[in-house]
Amino acid sequence: MITPDGSSLIVADSVSNDLIFVDPRSGKVQKRMENIEDPYQLGFSPDHKWFVTAGLRLDRVDIYKYDGHDLTLAKRVPLGKTPSHMTFSSDASTVFVTLQDSGELAAIDLATQTVKWKMPVGNTPAGLWMTPGDRELLVGMTGEDDVAVVDWHKQQVIKRIQTGKGAHNFRNLDDGKHVAVTNRVVSTISILDYTTLQKVGDITGLLPGPDDMELSADRKTLWVTFRFARHVGVIDLASRKLIDTIVVGRSPHGLYFADRAPVYAPNPD
Repeated sequence: MITPDGSSLIVADSVSNDLIFVDPRSGKVQKRMENIEDPYQLGFSPDHKWFVTAGLRLDRVDIYKYDGHDLTLAKRVPLGKTPSHMTFSSDASTVFVTLQDSGELAAIDLATQTVKWKMPVGNTPAGLWMTPGDRELLVGMTGEDDVAVVDWHKQQVIKRIQTGKGAHNFRNLDDGKHVAVTNRVVSTISILDYTTLQKVGDITGLLPGPDDMELSADRKTLWVTFRFARHVGVIDLASRKLIDTIVVGRSPHGLYFADRAPVYAPNPD
């Protein structure tokens, strides 16, 4: 995750319990911040006043105050089993966290660092994405084959969009209409119309375990990590075809492009 000022890329190490700050263009390590326990997922609030980590193995969320440079622990918030992904309300008042083994969605008030509510959503909820205007939360149901649509104002699941087994994480396609979701078990990516809450297509022919995604600067290619295949893939969005793969190593996860990545050009070799 990039810092709000763009000066550092934070790489979370949940084994050594620290954050590694890296120059986003040169890749050089700038510093390590120790004693950040089990930072499985990270998030800055939209107003940049709060930094949140989800401790998957510790069953808690840690909330830090952020002053633009340093992190100060505000509170450790115990939750249900295996807190996973997160997103924020646009007014920065609330962080939402999925609880994979509890099958729940939790809402935490950032100002008071207290749990506002928890609600059941299904088997192994993971990725979260907020529709424009903070209307609904989309939840990738990794233990099922759908995306749960949650009216979080009423704490109700109002719809389930069938995608594919292992619906996991989201990426807005920045076209004012569509969001992509990876289906990690069946190895596809579904395209959802978030204005109608309907699936409009699937990207198939992928390597095993599509996980996280990033969009090229020209919005023509979608890059995806294949968690079980040691590769990153490049997908042409016009044809919805996998056009290239790049070997990167075991269990690739998050993606980040400095300056939103150059326009993709295939290697002639």
